[in-house]
Amino acid sequence: MADETKLEKMRKLKEMGSDPYPYSYGQSHHASEIADNFEKLEGKEASIAGRVMRFRGMGKLFFFDILDGSGKIQVLARSGTASDRAIDILKLTDIGDILGIKGKVIKSDRGEKSIEAKEITMLAKSLLFLPEKFHGLSDTEVRYRKRYLDLMMNPDVRKVFRTRAKVIKYIRDFLDAKGYLEVETPILQSVYGGANAKPFITHHNALDTDLYLRIADELYLKRLIIGGMERVYEFCKDFRNEDIDSTHNPEFTMLEFYQAYGDYNTFMDMTEEMLSGLVKSLFGSFDVTYQGERILFKAPFKRIYYTEEIKKLSGIDIREMDDKEAAKIAEKEGLKVKVKNNYHVADALFDKYVLPNIKDPTFAVDYPAYMCPLTKDNRKDKRLSERFELFACGKELVNVYSELTDPIEQRRKFEAQAMEKKRGDEEMPPVDEDFLEAIEYGMPPTAGFGMGIDRLVMLLTDNVSIKEVLLFPSVRPEQKKVEKRKA
Repeated sequence: MADETKLEKMRKLKEMGSDPYPYSYGQSHHASEIADNFEKLEGKEASIAGRVMRFRGMGKLFFFDILDGSGKIQVLARSGTASDRAIDILKLTDIGDILGIKGKVIKSDRGEKSIEAKEITMLAKSLLFLPEKFHGLSDTEVRYRKRYLDLMMNPDVRKVFRTRAKVIKYIRDFLDAKGYLEVETPILQSVYGGANAKPFITHHNALDTDLYLRIADELYLKRLIIGGMERVYEFCKDFRNEDIDSTHNPEFTMLEFYQAYGDYNTFMDMTEEMLSGLVKSLFGSFDVTYQGERILFKAPFKRIYYTEEIKKLSGIDIREMDDKEAAKIAEKEGLKVKVKNNYHVADALFDKYVLPNIKDPTFAVDYPAYMCPLTKDNRKDKRLSERFELFACGKELVNVYSELTDPIEQRRKFEAQAMEKKRGDEEMPPVDEDFLEAIEYGMPPTAGFGMGIDRLVMLLTDNVSIKEVLLFPSVRPEQKKVEKRKA
């Protein structure tokens, strides 16, 4: 609820003819521009705007900090220099208000870069108190639920999301320079696919049909390859109806791109080039510090072979493991898997024995064929598939295939997935007949790439929780607000 004292100050502002919520303001500079170009701007006039974050009045002299989109700058106002109206507005100002300041760029008596105010305009009267020591709260869900407060009070949080924006821009520029076309594919799909996950379901009233929020955009991007668009990419929002933990959020951002006439070898070199270049552009070197560990993103990245590494560390050969054998191994190894089939057990064995040993970027190459229904068999060993994943510091970052282009084989693998679904594996997708029809027209040899943007940003910003790199992560609704809506 609005604070009564603040409401009274708002009424007084209106009485003196100052609209506490005006339409616009002429902002000529940001705080960082003044700090970075101080020698050129000193003594000149500037107009800034932002939120009051510190406020101190000493008789006829006021000091306060203004926070704008670029950072903070000190403002000082004194009677005789500032207008009488400006002083009157300051007397009704609280921490949290948004002000417009017009004045001269100066250094204070203590040498701090500042604005000496002449005119002050109230741009938004805050009716609630900002929290004290907000970033020290132990209830992190409050930070996620009220991200606007988190952004106001914590400069490190703002830095994370600026870094995220730089990551996406770098990758977009990188792909554009290589002749890729950015596209958009449907979020609402009549048949979901392209990954193993449980979907969210909704209903379209006009069509009177159930639709699914996409779990991946893979099959639509492949349709574009079939249609002759040889290099395509998409930054896509995907949705998976799964548990929420430190590395999973129901809504997340993926990058997928596909290139006709390439294979997984094509993308191994390209992955190294893109990620090492990204790290160098962000930090000036190939080093990333994550949870006290130094991670080196300098190419070439290390390569290990998926099945060989599991066998070396566990003694288990998973290349021809069937579901019956997988169930026995799961029991013996104490693996916590949703379904005790070969797919899930192989994944769990890798997580148990191999993943904890990976620190620097490492390609895990040539997965068992039974784990890869959308991938070509390895040309040297049909028990394996031409797939690699990139891991760093225990996180999966990239997934790449030599895409399966044989429509007969693709149908067989889709139908095998459908059988697993009938046996109780809810993460297996249904058969996509429209995609099978599309691929029957002929799909060129194709390399496919997928990368979770959120996990990459976690690594590059030294965060262990995915919620720290999502502006509005999924959180449990506040009970009072739920009850109010129901009423």
